[in-house]
Amino acid sequence: MVQRNLKIIGLLLGALMLFAPFTPAQAKDFVLVIDAGHGGHDAGAIGQFSQEKNINLKVALAVGKLIEANCSDVRVIYTRKTDVFIPLGRRAEIANEAKANLFLSIHTNSLANSKTYTGASTWTLGLAKSDANLDVAKKENSVILYENDYKTKYAGFDPNSSESYIIFEFMQDKYMKESVHFASIIQSQFRGALRPDRGVHQAGFLVLKASAMPSVLVELGFISTPAEESYLNSDEGTTALSQSIYRAFTLFKREQDIKRTGKSVTIVPPVVKVKPLDVASDTQNATAQVTSRDSSSVDSSSAQTNSKNTADITRVVPTLRQTRAAENKTSDDSIVFKLQVLAVGAKLSDGDNRLKDLSNVECVFDNGLYKYYCGTSTSYNEVSRCKKKLDSRFPDSFIVAYQGSKKIDVNEAIRLSRKRRV
Repeated sequence: MVQRNLKIIGLLLGALMLFAPFTPAQAKDFVLVIDAGHGGHDAGAIGQFSQEKNINLKVALAVGKLIEANCSDVRVIYTRKTDVFIPLGRRAEIANEAKANLFLSIHTNSLANSKTYTGASTWTLGLAKSDANLDVAKKENSVILYENDYKTKYAGFDPNSSESYIIFEFMQDKYMKESVHFASIIQSQFRGALRPDRGVHQAGFLVLKASAMPSVLVELGFISTPAEESYLNSDEGTTALSQSIYRAFTLFKREQDIKRTGKSVTIVPPVVKVKPLDVASDTQNATAQVTSRDSSSVDSSSAQTNSKNTADITRVVPTLRQTRAAENKTSDDSIVFKLQVLAVGAKLSDGDNRLKDLSNVECVFDNGLYKYYCGTSTSYNEVSRCKKKLDSRFPDSFIVAYQGSKKIDVNEAIRLSRKRRV
């Protein structure tokens, strides 16, 4: 009888524990969804000896493990923890269903034609104004082709058609500011870990478009570069990359906590520096790219350029100097065109190598970024010729237009300019 009563009491206690509410120590106030790109029959980019899907998963799990071990108030959800295929739309659904506070998608980049690029970049949702940025979005969005009913599920979106990306042109993402900010923090931590900085970019990623929270997509490096592929698959590389992203997360979350409640329990770990990857052939190709949160696309610059490009630059830019004096005499509502070559979070020092050999450089602080322009002219064709000369050095540069002090649509500026000449 006593044994029977003890069994009943044990069952009752078990039931009470089963239905008891979580204690405050168990509460998870912040939800982070980590998405390891690709998986299963979708290998992603292919290197000489490895596949993107495995690199993405290894880093994603490492980031999650660091956060789970050190951030007691954060709930980490993974879109996948094994080598399985998850449809692109489902990845965003997982984040939305969890009412996530932040969505982080981890990928690995690649380039054709044996180009030896290195470095990490972080992307947010927006319109890709350059072919290079559009190519990255096409590559990542092509995942939907593995899904049988992708035309129905994605409303006829064709990942390989440039026309499909028009939908991103007028998109106003209410999480854009936070997304760009988080992306910028990630890049700052990559720099702190001595990773080549490929900057923050915008492009039309379907997985970010469908996520109802601040969202970023990280490209860890270039699997197509042999030395970079070895780094990405090494324990050293995984550690440096995961710790950089983890530290960026703690910085971002701490800011959000303080804004919301005035305090935070999140502890920011010290910077861990590692030996930088040495790829000599990347010196002339390296670019530092950033983006703004408005309709502007991504800007980039290289640390060095070859002598031929330098000669081309010095030939074209001084000719634009002659137009500057005439522009100063124009009225306040005059139409001028400018070539935006770079945008950074901190103002560049005088003589910065990224602006070497450029004349008449103009810096404007806009939407939290210092934007650098050159080639200002009342002639669109003049600035267009300047862009062609500088394309090898600034592949993501683009033309903007101003009417007086107000930025306007370039096509509208061309129309107004032609009308005034009639």
